[in-house]
Amino acid sequence: MNLIEELRWRGMLQDMMPGTEEQLQKEMTTAYIGFDPTAASLHIGSLVPILLLVHLQKAGHKPLALVGGATGMVGDPSFKAEERKMLDLDTLQKYVAGIKAQLERFLDFDPAKPNAAEMVNNFDWFQHISFLDFIRDTGKHITVNYMMAKDSVKKRIEGDSGMSFTEFTYQLIQGYDFYHLYTAKNCKLQMGGSDQWGNIVTGTELVRRKAGGEAFAFTCPLIKKADGTKFGKTEQGTIWLDGKRTSPYMFYQFWLNTTDVDAESYIKIFTFITQPEVEELIAQHRLAPEQRQLQKRLAKEVTTYIHGEENYAFAVKASTLLFSNDTAELLVSLTEEQLLDVMAGVPQFDIAKADLEAGKDVVSLLAETGIFPSKGEARKTVQGGGVSMNKNKIEGIDTVINTAALLRDKYILFQKGKKNYYLVKAV
Repeated sequence: MNLIEELRWRGMLQDMMPGTEEQLQKEMTTAYIGFDPTAASLHIGSLVPILLLVHLQKAGHKPLALVGGATGMVGDPSFKAEERKMLDLDTLQKYVAGIKAQLERFLDFDPAKPNAAEMVNNFDWFQHISFLDFIRDTGKHITVNYMMAKDSVKKRIEGDSGMSFTEFTYQLIQGYDFYHLYTAKNCKLQMGGSDQWGNIVTGTELVRRKAGGEAFAFTCPLIKKADGTKFGKTEQGTIWLDGKRTSPYMFYQFWLNTTDVDAESYIKIFTFITQPEVEELIAQHRLAPEQRQLQKRLAKEVTTYIHGEENYAFAVKASTLLFSNDTAELLVSLTEEQLLDVMAGVPQFDIAKADLEAGKDVVSLLAETGIFPSKGEARKTVQGGGVSMNKNKIEGIDTVINTAALLRDKYILFQKGKKNYYLVKAV
């Protein structure tokens, strides 16, 4: 199966210039994707272009990962409602460094290989080009009519906020990237999300008009959830690839909680599982969707790929914490950060640490924190064996709770019934 066929069945191909597939079959082709540094980490929306580069390299072609140190100063206006906030140079350099470090984890940069990946930064060539040189030597090749005809430009100009000249020049700057890489590194293909089509074909035009060459392009669809909501966003915010921004546990939970419809799409896009196995997984899942085998496999593959086996194994264990009675030992072993990750969304209450130092009977504690509406209800539930503390059942109403019960010297986890959890914090 060639690269285009592989991407097509995975649902990773939208628009393609004529001749692109033939070019990829003819010879080892150098291709690039640009990543604008809008943060110090990429997020899961960036996984699609990363995986495009990985598939490209697996197919024997040479990937270039461009970090936009120059374009990041402008901000891509494509299908954005308003202009991006301008970044200062120090912040931009910090973001560039963070993204470069992440990309190096996914591609093979071994210089001994003919299709070794390379990292490039467009600031390296733009810093030597003056504004007058750029508009004279490059701007003259692309008409304003051509630039205005792009959907991404028309929507902004017709909108309420308009478009600044800075943003208007973005497609020409990105187009010059393609021209530069064509002349400097024989790069003949640019890939990207479907929102980049206008910018990419401007690059192919520059290659044709300024260098007299032929360049190619294809894009992948922008990933959306089946319900139309934005992919990669949760109530807790963006899902980042940096484990310090989004913990491996929360990352795992994101994939585990996908809907059946989305899981069938994501298993093709975000994993390297082969087509026959994917089809078998989907068929098995449809026979017993309540087992969520498709989501479990998806979460395993993506979490392991991004965060490694060890973090995946912890995420699986931690996921059982709220649904199993034999996890007291695991609970005690969690760091404070891990505990708060696992307990995200669990109701939290405060208690004075001085009360625990003196010792507090369990019934009073449960009522005063608000876990139970009254001492009577707390007493009745404890007597019935319906309350656990730190995954251990409370045996009687005469139980006294003190600081020895604190996890990480700060927290106590109470469970009421099978599914109701409450985190009490000593302050």
